Amino acid sequence: MKKLALHWQILIGMALGVAWGISASSFGLIEFTADFIKPFGTIFINLLKLIAVPLVLVSLITGVASLSDVSKLSRIGTKTIGMYIMTTIVAVVLGLVIVNLVEPGKAFSPEKREEFKSQFAATTEQRSSDAAAVEQQGPLQALVDIVPDNIFGAMTNNSSMLQVIFFALLFGIALIMIPKDKSAPINAFFDGVNLVILKMVDIIMMAAPYGVFALLAGLVVDFAGDDPGAAVELLLVLGYYGLVVIVGLGIMMLLVYPALVVTIGKTKYTDFFKGIFPAQMLALSTSSSAATLPVTMERCEERLGINREITSFVLPLGATINMDGTSLYQSVAAVFIAQAYGMDLDLMTQLGIVMTATLASIGAAAVPGAGVVMLVIVLQQAGIPIEGIALILAPDRILDMLRTTVNVTGDATVAMVIAQTEGQLHPPSLEDVGLHD
Repeated sequence: MKKLALHWQILIGMALGVAWGISASSFGLIEFTADFIKPFGTIFINLLKLIAVPLVLVSLITGVASLSDVSKLSRIGTKTIGMYIMTTIVAVVLGLVIVNLVEPGKAFSPEKREEFKSQFAATTEQRSSDAAAVEQQGPLQALVDIVPDNIFGAMTNNSSMLQVIFFALLFGIALIMIPKDKSAPINAFFDGVNLVILKMVDIIMMAAPYGVFALLAGLVVDFAGDDPGAAVELLLVLGYYGLVVIVGLGIMMLLVYPALVVTIGKTKYTDFFKGIFPAQMLALSTSSSAATLPVTMERCEERLGINREITSFVLPLGATINMDGTSLYQSVAAVFIAQAYGMDLDLMTQLGIVMTATLASIGAAAVPGAGVVMLVIVLQQAGIPIEGIALILAPDRILDMLRTTVNVTGDATVAMVIAQTEGQLHPPSLEDVGLHD
Protein backbone atom coordinates (compact mmCIF):
# COMPACT_ATOMS: atom_id res chain seq x y z
CA MET A 1 0.00 0.00 0.00
CA LYS A 2 2.83 2.42 0.86
CA LYS A 3 4.15 2.23 -2.72
CA LEU A 4 0.81 3.34 -4.15
CA ALA A 5 -0.17 6.98 -4.58
CA LEU A 6 -2.56 8.33 -1.95
CA HIS A 7 -5.61 8.40 -4.21
CA TRP A 8 -5.17 4.73 -5.09
CA GLN A 9 -4.88 3.85 -1.41
CA ILE A 10 -8.11 5.74 -0.69
CA LEU A 11 -9.92 4.07 -3.61
CA ILE A 12 -8.84 0.63 -2.40
CA GLY A 13 -10.01 1.51 1.11
CA MET A 14 -13.40 2.63 -0.27
CA ALA A 15 -13.86 -0.53 -2.34
CA LEU A 16 -12.92 -2.81 0.55
CA GLY A 17 -15.22 -0.85 2.88
CA VAL A 18 -18.22 -1.31 0.58
CA ALA A 19 -17.38 -5.00 0.10
CA TRP A 20 -17.10 -5.52 3.84
CA GLY A 21 -20.40 -3.70 4.49
CA ILE A 22 -22.30 -5.88 2.00
CA SER A 23 -20.67 -9.04 3.39
CA ALA A 24 -21.42 -7.99 6.97
CA SER A 25 -25.10 -7.53 6.10
CA SER A 26 -25.20 -10.96 4.46
CA PHE A 27 -23.33 -12.93 7.14
CA GLY A 28 -24.66 -11.36 10.32
CA LEU A 29 -21.64 -9.21 11.15
CA ILE A 30 -23.63 -5.98 11.53
CA GLU A 31 -23.07 -5.65 15.27
CA PHE A 32 -19.36 -6.47 14.94
CA THR A 33 -18.97 -3.82 12.22
CA ALA A 34 -20.84 -1.21 14.25
CA ASP A 35 -18.86 -1.94 17.43
CA PHE A 36 -15.33 -2.61 16.18
CA ILE A 37 -14.95 -1.09 12.67
CA LYS A 38 -17.23 1.94 12.41
CA PRO A 39 -15.60 3.70 15.43
CA PHE A 40 -12.30 3.94 13.52
CA GLY A 41 -14.14 5.87 10.80
CA THR A 42 -15.48 8.22 13.47
CA ILE A 43 -11.96 8.65 14.86
CA PHE A 44 -10.67 9.56 11.40
CA ILE A 45 -13.44 12.14 10.93
CA ASN A 46 -12.68 13.56 14.37
CA LEU A 47 -8.99 13.90 13.44
CA LEU A 48 -9.94 15.86 10.32
CA LYS A 49 -12.32 18.06 12.30
CA LEU A 50 -9.64 18.52 14.96
CA ILE A 51 -7.29 20.10 12.46
CA ALA A 52 -9.91 22.08 10.48
CA VAL A 53 -10.31 25.14 12.75
CA PRO A 54 -6.57 25.57 13.53
CA LEU A 55 -5.80 25.17 9.83
CA VAL A 56 -8.33 27.79 8.75
CA LEU A 57 -7.32 30.23 11.49
CA VAL A 58 -3.56 30.03 10.97
CA SER A 59 -3.58 29.72 7.19
CA LEU A 60 -5.91 32.71 6.79
CA ILE A 61 -3.84 34.88 9.13
CA THR A 62 -0.59 34.00 7.32
CA GLY A 63 -2.29 34.33 3.93
CA VAL A 64 -3.78 37.75 4.60
CA ALA A 65 -0.61 39.03 6.27
CA SER A 66 1.42 37.97 3.23
CA LEU A 67 -0.66 40.16 0.93
CA SER A 68 1.24 43.19 2.24
CA ASP A 69 -1.60 45.65 1.58
CA VAL A 70 -5.35 45.83 2.19
CA SER A 71 -6.15 46.78 -1.43
CA LYS A 72 -4.75 43.47 -2.68
CA LEU A 73 -6.89 41.60 -0.15
CA SER A 74 -9.95 43.54 -1.31
CA ARG A 75 -9.25 42.68 -4.95
CA ILE A 76 -8.77 38.97 -4.32
CA GLY A 77 -11.78 38.86 -1.99
CA THR A 78 -14.05 40.50 -4.56
CA LYS A 79 -12.92 38.10 -7.29
CA THR A 80 -13.35 35.09 -5.03
CA ILE A 81 -16.85 35.88 -3.79
CA GLY A 82 -17.92 36.88 -7.31
CA MET A 83 -16.69 33.57 -8.75
CA TYR A 84 -18.35 31.57 -5.99
CA ILE A 85 -21.70 33.28 -6.52
CA MET A 86 -21.44 32.82 -10.29
CA THR A 87 -20.75 29.08 -10.11
CA THR A 88 -23.55 28.62 -7.55
CA ILE A 89 -26.09 30.35 -9.80
CA VAL A 90 -24.95 28.22 -12.75
CA ALA A 91 -25.44 25.08 -10.63
CA VAL A 92 -28.94 26.06 -9.49
CA VAL A 93 -30.12 27.00 -13.00
CA LEU A 94 -28.60 23.81 -14.43
CA GLY A 95 -30.49 21.73 -11.87
CA LEU A 96 -33.78 23.46 -12.68
CA VAL A 97 -33.34 22.97 -16.44
CA ILE A 98 -32.62 19.24 -16.11
CA VAL A 99 -35.41 18.48 -13.62
CA ASN A 100 -37.97 20.37 -15.74
CA LEU A 101 -36.94 18.49 -18.88
CA VAL A 102 -36.86 14.99 -17.33
CA GLU A 103 -39.71 15.41 -14.76
CA PRO A 104 -38.65 12.55 -12.46
CA GLY A 105 -41.28 13.39 -9.81
CA LYS A 106 -44.10 12.26 -12.05
CA ALA A 107 -42.81 8.66 -11.89
CA PHE A 108 -43.88 8.29 -8.24
CA SER A 109 -47.12 6.50 -7.46
CA PRO A 110 -49.37 7.84 -4.66
CA GLU A 111 -48.90 4.56 -2.74
CA LYS A 112 -45.13 4.85 -2.71
CA ARG A 113 -45.39 8.52 -1.71
CA GLU A 114 -47.46 7.66 1.37
CA GLU A 115 -45.05 4.86 2.27
CA PHE A 116 -42.08 7.22 2.36
CA LYS A 117 -44.02 9.84 4.31
CA SER A 118 -44.78 7.40 7.13
CA GLN A 119 -41.30 5.83 7.08
CA PHE A 120 -39.41 9.13 7.44
CA ALA A 121 -42.01 11.11 9.39
CA ALA A 122 -39.78 11.60 12.46
CA THR A 123 -36.76 12.73 10.44
CA THR A 124 -38.90 15.08 8.37
CA GLU A 125 -40.32 16.69 11.50
CA GLN A 126 -36.83 17.25 12.91
CA ARG A 127 -35.56 18.86 9.68
CA SER A 128 -38.65 21.08 9.53
CA SER A 129 -38.16 22.30 13.11
CA ASP A 130 -34.49 23.04 12.40
CA ALA A 131 -35.44 25.04 9.33
CA ALA A 132 -38.24 26.85 11.21
CA ALA A 133 -35.69 28.05 13.76
CA VAL A 134 -33.58 29.46 10.92
CA GLU A 135 -36.60 31.11 9.28
CA GLN A 136 -37.66 32.91 12.47
CA GLN A 137 -34.41 34.84 12.45
CA GLY A 138 -34.30 38.39 11.11
CA PRO A 139 -33.15 39.23 7.57
CA LEU A 140 -29.72 40.31 8.79
CA GLN A 141 -29.21 37.44 11.24
CA ALA A 142 -26.75 35.78 8.85
CA LEU A 143 -24.63 38.94 9.02
CA VAL A 144 -24.89 39.02 12.82
CA ASP A 145 -23.82 35.37 13.04
CA ILE A 146 -20.58 36.11 11.20
CA VAL A 147 -19.26 38.27 14.06
CA PRO A 148 -18.37 36.17 17.14
CA ASP A 149 -18.87 37.47 20.67
CA ASN A 150 -16.16 35.07 21.87
CA ILE A 151 -13.51 33.79 19.47
CA PHE A 152 -12.61 30.92 21.80
CA GLY A 153 -16.22 29.79 21.82
CA ALA A 154 -16.33 29.97 18.01
CA MET A 155 -13.15 27.89 17.77
CA THR A 156 -14.76 25.07 19.75
CA ASN A 157 -17.50 24.56 17.14
CA ASN A 158 -16.76 23.59 13.53
CA SER A 159 -20.16 24.91 12.44
CA SER A 160 -18.98 28.43 13.45
CA MET A 161 -16.30 28.48 10.75
CA LEU A 162 -17.49 31.83 9.36
CA GLN A 163 -16.81 33.42 12.75
CA VAL A 164 -13.30 31.97 12.79
CA ILE A 165 -12.75 33.29 9.26
CA PHE A 166 -13.97 36.76 10.31
CA PHE A 167 -11.55 36.86 13.25
CA ALA A 168 -8.66 35.57 11.12
CA LEU A 169 -9.33 38.20 8.42
CA LEU A 170 -9.54 40.97 11.03
CA PHE A 171 -6.34 39.75 12.70
CA GLY A 172 -4.51 39.49 9.36
CA ILE A 173 -5.61 42.96 8.26
CA ALA A 174 -4.44 44.40 11.58
CA LEU A 175 -1.05 42.73 11.05
CA ILE A 176 -0.73 44.45 7.68
CA MET A 177 -1.54 47.86 9.18
CA ILE A 178 0.96 47.85 12.08
CA PRO A 179 4.69 48.62 11.57
CA LYS A 180 6.62 45.76 9.98
CA ASP A 181 9.19 45.57 12.78
CA LYS A 182 6.36 44.94 15.25
CA SER A 183 4.48 42.43 13.06
CA ALA A 184 7.55 40.40 12.02
CA PRO A 185 7.74 38.24 15.21
CA ILE A 186 3.99 37.51 15.02
CA ASN A 187 4.25 36.59 11.34
CA ALA A 188 7.19 34.30 12.09
CA PHE A 189 5.23 32.63 14.89
CA PHE A 190 2.20 31.92 12.69
CA ASP A 191 4.42 30.74 9.83
CA GLY A 192 5.95 28.20 12.19
CA VAL A 193 2.55 27.10 13.52
CA ASN A 194 1.33 26.76 9.93
CA LEU A 195 4.19 24.38 9.11
CA VAL A 196 3.40 22.29 12.20
CA ILE A 197 -0.28 22.05 11.28
CA LEU A 198 0.53 21.05 7.69
CA LYS A 199 2.80 18.31 9.05
CA MET A 200 -0.09 17.16 11.25
CA VAL A 201 -2.20 16.92 8.11
CA ASP A 202 0.44 14.67 6.55
CA ILE A 203 0.39 12.42 9.62
CA ILE A 204 -3.41 12.22 9.67
CA MET A 205 -3.55 11.39 5.96
CA MET A 206 -1.39 8.32 6.56
CA ALA A 207 -4.52 6.84 8.15
CA ALA A 208 -6.86 7.95 5.32
CA PRO A 209 -7.23 4.55 3.56
CA TYR A 210 -8.11 2.83 6.83
CA GLY A 211 -10.43 5.61 7.96
CA VAL A 212 -12.26 5.56 4.63
CA PHE A 213 -12.60 1.77 4.84
CA ALA A 214 -14.23 2.05 8.27
CA LEU A 215 -16.48 4.91 7.14
CA LEU A 216 -17.82 3.09 4.09
CA ALA A 217 -18.23 -0.21 5.92
CA GLY A 218 -20.31 1.50 8.61
CA LEU A 219 -22.34 3.46 6.06
CA VAL A 220 -23.29 0.37 4.02
CA VAL A 221 -24.27 -1.58 7.14
CA ASP A 222 -26.42 1.30 8.44
CA PHE A 223 -28.12 1.67 5.07
CA ALA A 224 -28.82 -1.99 4.37
CA GLY A 225 -29.43 -3.34 7.88
CA ASP A 226 -29.83 -7.11 7.98
CA ASP A 227 -31.29 -7.15 4.47
CA PRO A 228 -28.61 -6.31 1.87
CA GLY A 229 -31.28 -6.19 -0.84
CA ALA A 230 -33.21 -3.40 0.95
CA ALA A 231 -30.71 -0.69 0.05
CA VAL A 232 -30.65 -1.80 -3.60
CA GLU A 233 -34.44 -1.89 -3.80
CA LEU A 234 -34.77 1.53 -2.22
CA LEU A 235 -32.26 3.07 -4.61
CA LEU A 236 -34.04 1.50 -7.58
CA VAL A 237 -37.32 3.12 -6.56
CA LEU A 238 -35.66 6.54 -6.30
CA GLY A 239 -33.08 5.92 -9.00
CA TYR A 240 -34.78 8.21 -11.50
CA TYR A 241 -34.49 11.18 -9.16
CA GLY A 242 -30.97 10.25 -8.14
CA LEU A 243 -29.91 9.93 -11.76
CA VAL A 244 -31.11 13.46 -12.50
CA VAL A 245 -29.05 14.83 -9.61
CA ILE A 246 -26.02 12.79 -10.67
CA VAL A 247 -26.29 14.00 -14.28
CA GLY A 248 -26.40 17.61 -13.09
CA LEU A 249 -23.42 17.09 -10.80
CA GLY A 250 -21.59 15.34 -13.65
CA ILE A 251 -22.13 18.31 -15.96
CA MET A 252 -20.67 20.63 -13.32
CA MET A 253 -17.69 18.31 -12.83
CA LEU A 254 -17.01 17.43 -16.47
CA LEU A 255 -18.12 20.54 -18.39
CA VAL A 256 -18.48 23.69 -16.26
CA TYR A 257 -15.33 23.31 -14.14
CA PRO A 258 -13.14 22.10 -17.03
CA ALA A 259 -14.23 25.14 -19.03
CA LEU A 260 -13.02 27.45 -16.24
CA VAL A 261 -9.82 25.48 -15.61
CA VAL A 262 -8.84 25.38 -19.28
CA THR A 263 -9.93 28.84 -20.45
CA ILE A 264 -9.06 30.99 -17.41
CA GLY A 265 -6.84 28.70 -15.36
CA LYS A 266 -4.75 27.82 -18.46
CA THR A 267 -4.30 24.25 -17.18
CA LYS A 268 -5.13 20.85 -18.64
CA TYR A 269 -8.14 19.42 -16.86
CA THR A 270 -6.46 16.02 -16.64
CA ASP A 271 -3.62 17.61 -14.66
CA PHE A 272 -6.13 19.42 -12.46
CA PHE A 273 -8.14 16.24 -11.92
CA LYS A 274 -5.08 14.16 -11.02
CA GLY A 275 -3.92 16.79 -8.57
CA ILE A 276 -7.22 17.15 -6.72
CA PHE A 277 -8.33 13.49 -6.94
CA PRO A 278 -7.42 12.41 -3.36
CA ALA A 279 -9.39 15.37 -1.97
CA GLN A 280 -12.36 14.36 -4.14
CA MET A 281 -12.21 10.79 -2.82
CA LEU A 282 -12.03 12.04 0.75
CA ALA A 283 -14.99 14.34 0.14
CA LEU A 284 -16.88 11.37 -1.30
CA SER A 285 -16.31 9.29 1.81
CA THR A 286 -16.75 12.00 4.48
CA SER A 287 -19.51 14.14 2.91
CA SER A 288 -17.90 17.16 4.55
CA SER A 289 -16.15 20.05 2.79
CA ALA A 290 -14.73 21.20 6.14
CA ALA A 291 -13.27 17.79 6.95
CA THR A 292 -11.73 17.60 3.47
CA LEU A 293 -10.29 21.12 3.63
CA PRO A 294 -6.80 20.18 4.92
CA VAL A 295 -6.28 17.76 2.03
CA THR A 296 -7.78 20.16 -0.53
CA MET A 297 -5.32 22.85 0.53
CA GLU A 298 -2.37 20.48 0.49
CA ARG A 299 -3.16 19.12 -2.99
CA CYS A 300 -3.80 22.58 -4.47
CA GLU A 301 -0.46 23.85 -3.19
CA GLU A 302 1.75 20.83 -3.80
CA ARG A 303 0.20 19.28 -6.92
CA LEU A 304 -1.50 22.18 -8.71
CA GLY A 305 1.09 24.84 -7.89
CA ILE A 306 -1.32 27.37 -6.38
CA ASN A 307 0.53 29.71 -4.04
CA ARG A 308 -0.36 29.50 -0.37
CA GLU A 309 -1.29 33.18 -0.48
CA ILE A 310 -4.32 32.17 -2.59
CA THR A 311 -5.19 28.77 -1.08
CA SER A 312 -5.11 30.07 2.50
CA PHE A 313 -7.80 32.62 1.66
CA VAL A 314 -9.89 31.15 -1.17
CA LEU A 315 -10.26 27.53 0.01
CA PRO A 316 -11.33 28.09 3.65
CA LEU A 317 -13.85 30.66 2.40
CA GLY A 318 -15.07 28.22 -0.27
CA ALA A 319 -15.52 25.39 2.21
CA THR A 320 -17.87 27.68 4.11
CA ILE A 321 -19.87 29.55 1.46
CA ASN A 322 -19.39 27.72 -1.86
CA MET A 323 -21.85 24.81 -2.18
CA ASP A 324 -22.37 24.29 -5.93
CA GLY A 325 -23.31 20.62 -5.60
CA THR A 326 -25.64 21.30 -2.68
CA SER A 327 -27.34 24.17 -4.53
CA LEU A 328 -27.90 22.02 -7.63
CA TYR A 329 -29.34 19.24 -5.45
CA GLN A 330 -31.70 21.69 -3.72
CA SER A 331 -33.12 22.96 -6.99
CA VAL A 332 -33.64 19.44 -8.37
CA ALA A 333 -35.12 18.16 -5.11
CA ALA A 334 -37.53 21.08 -4.74
CA VAL A 335 -38.99 20.70 -8.24
CA PHE A 336 -38.96 16.90 -7.93
CA ILE A 337 -41.09 17.09 -4.77
CA ALA A 338 -43.43 19.58 -6.42
CA GLN A 339 -43.84 17.24 -9.40
CA ALA A 340 -44.53 14.31 -7.06
CA TYR A 341 -47.34 16.34 -5.50
CA GLY A 342 -48.74 17.29 -8.89
CA MET A 343 -47.77 20.97 -8.57
CA ASP A 344 -46.81 23.14 -11.55
CA LEU A 345 -44.25 25.78 -10.61
CA ASP A 346 -44.38 29.00 -12.64
CA LEU A 347 -41.32 30.93 -13.80
CA MET A 348 -41.35 33.40 -10.92
CA THR A 349 -41.51 30.61 -8.33
CA GLN A 350 -38.54 28.89 -9.94
CA LEU A 351 -36.61 32.16 -10.06
CA GLY A 352 -37.33 32.39 -6.34
CA ILE A 353 -35.80 28.93 -5.95
CA VAL A 354 -32.66 30.19 -7.71
CA MET A 355 -32.36 33.11 -5.30
CA THR A 356 -33.18 31.15 -2.15
CA ALA A 357 -30.95 28.19 -2.99
CA THR A 358 -28.04 30.54 -3.75
CA LEU A 359 -28.40 32.42 -0.47
CA ALA A 360 -29.07 29.24 1.51
CA SER A 361 -25.87 27.67 0.21
CA ILE A 362 -23.86 30.54 1.73
CA GLY A 363 -25.27 29.82 5.17
CA ALA A 364 -25.09 26.02 4.95
CA ALA A 365 -22.64 24.36 7.33
CA ALA A 366 -19.90 22.35 5.63
CA VAL A 367 -20.97 19.12 7.36
CA PRO A 368 -22.98 16.05 6.29
CA GLY A 369 -26.73 16.57 5.97
CA ALA A 370 -26.73 20.38 6.24
CA GLY A 371 -28.16 20.66 2.71
CA VAL A 372 -31.37 18.93 3.77
CA VAL A 373 -32.08 21.53 6.45
CA MET A 374 -31.54 24.35 3.95
CA LEU A 375 -33.76 22.50 1.45
CA VAL A 376 -36.71 22.91 3.84
CA ILE A 377 -36.28 26.69 3.61
CA VAL A 378 -36.22 26.47 -0.20
CA LEU A 379 -39.43 24.40 -0.15
CA GLN A 380 -41.17 26.84 2.18
CA GLN A 381 -40.22 29.81 0.00
CA ALA A 382 -41.66 28.08 -3.08
CA GLY A 383 -44.84 26.94 -1.32
CA ILE A 384 -44.02 23.25 -1.76
CA PRO A 385 -45.25 20.85 0.98
CA ILE A 386 -42.43 20.32 3.47
CA GLU A 387 -43.63 16.77 4.10
CA GLY A 388 -42.39 15.91 0.62
CA ILE A 389 -38.83 16.01 1.91
CA ALA A 390 -39.46 12.45 3.10
CA LEU A 391 -39.41 11.39 -0.55
CA ILE A 392 -35.74 12.25 -0.97
CA LEU A 393 -34.31 11.29 2.42
CA ALA A 394 -33.65 7.64 1.54
CA PRO A 395 -30.93 8.21 -1.11
CA ASP A 396 -29.76 11.49 0.41
CA ARG A 397 -26.67 10.03 2.10
CA ILE A 398 -25.37 8.71 -1.22
CA LEU A 399 -26.15 11.95 -3.06
CA ASP A 400 -24.61 13.94 -0.20
CA MET A 401 -21.32 12.17 -0.88
CA LEU A 402 -21.46 13.11 -4.56
CA ARG A 403 -22.50 16.73 -4.12
CA THR A 404 -19.77 17.27 -1.51
CA THR A 405 -17.26 16.03 -4.09
CA VAL A 406 -18.58 18.68 -6.50
CA ASN A 407 -18.38 21.33 -3.75
CA VAL A 408 -14.71 20.56 -3.14
CA THR A 409 -13.93 20.48 -6.86
CA GLY A 410 -15.61 23.86 -7.26
CA ASP A 411 -13.48 25.32 -4.44
CA ALA A 412 -10.29 24.08 -6.12
CA THR A 413 -11.44 25.36 -9.51
CA VAL A 414 -12.06 28.87 -8.22
CA ALA A 415 -8.73 28.81 -6.37
CA MET A 416 -6.95 27.95 -9.62
CA VAL A 417 -8.79 30.66 -11.55
CA ILE A 418 -8.01 33.32 -8.94
CA ALA A 419 -4.37 32.19 -8.77
CA GLN A 420 -3.98 32.45 -12.54
CA THR A 421 -5.48 35.94 -12.68
CA GLU A 422 -3.20 37.04 -9.83
CA GLY A 423 -0.04 35.48 -11.30
CA GLN A 424 0.08 33.09 -8.34
CA LEU A 425 -0.14 29.80 -10.27
CA HIS A 426 3.15 27.93 -10.65
CA PRO A 427 2.57 24.27 -11.65
CA PRO A 428 5.16 21.97 -10.04
CA SER A 429 7.71 20.11 -12.12
CA LEU A 430 7.50 16.37 -12.72
CA GLU A 431 10.35 15.85 -10.24
CA ASP A 432 8.42 17.73 -7.52
CA VAL A 433 5.28 15.69 -8.24
CA GLY A 434 7.20 12.45 -7.98
CA LEU A 435 8.64 13.46 -4.64
CA HIS A 436 5.19 13.99 -3.15
CA ASP A 437 3.87 10.65 -4.36
